[in-house]
Amino acid sequence: MKIKFILFSLTFLLIAGVGQAQSKKNQPKSIINTDVSISKYHDLKELEDMQKGKLLSLYNERIEIIIKILPSIAFGIKPGVTMSNFGIPNTKDNREALEEHHEATTSYFENTISFQSRILPYSDKANLIAAILFYEQTLKSLHLYGLENKF
Repeated sequence: MKIKFILFSLTFLLIAGVGQAQSKKNQPKSIINTDVSISKYHDLKELEDMQKGKLLSLYNERIEIIIKILPSIAFGIKPGVTMSNFGIPNTKDNREALEEHHEATTSYFENTISFQSRILPYSDKANLIAAILFYEQTLKSLHLYGLENKF
């Protein structure tokens, strides 16, 4: 009798676990990754006072945010917004397309950082600072766009 009870319990837990996994799998996914945010914007003086290693790190952070946001700005710029928020059906095909997009974005970012880590250290500090300021200005513009166009 104990063996039947144990087997029944294990079977029930297994079925419940599979059901839970399926329901999470079918949940709408965020169009823009939730890990894209900038904690601080810098001015020219701050950047000029930084060592080149810190500038390289800032540059790569800004590149990551831009790579993850720009392809999806037609949907807005708020992380956590799902396809369902825009009336896009939460079908298997649409979820797969979004997952493929996220994988392609991640792969592109990793390839870009691999290239940047080898080549970027040879860049001129003034050009690196100008690029960081440009990316930050772009991100500020996107943020203002997001505030004006609430969805």
